[in-house]
Amino acid sequence: MKTSRFTDSQIIAILKQAEAGSPVPELCREHGISNATFYKWRSKFGGIDASLMARMKELEEENRRLKKMYVEERLKAEIVAEALTKKW
Repeated sequence: MKTSRFTDSQIIAILKQAEAGSPVPELCREHGISNATFYKWRSKFGGIDASLMARMKELEEENRRLKKMYVEERLKAEIVAEALTKKW
């Protein structure tokens, strides 16, 4: 996946400028983004402040780690089950 040129805090700052009343086409030109990118950001990050963004990132990381742990345990269980069926 391609990484963004902008950090989450920069994206939130751009969205705050739009909420303050700056015209969207002007903001897009100023920051070098397309209108589609702006509206995609607004749908994803609209109404989120920096503290919520940090919490969301923490939860995504924890979720990724838990999914990995589940896959590893499930694989171990399948190996044990397969080994038990072959012995008898």
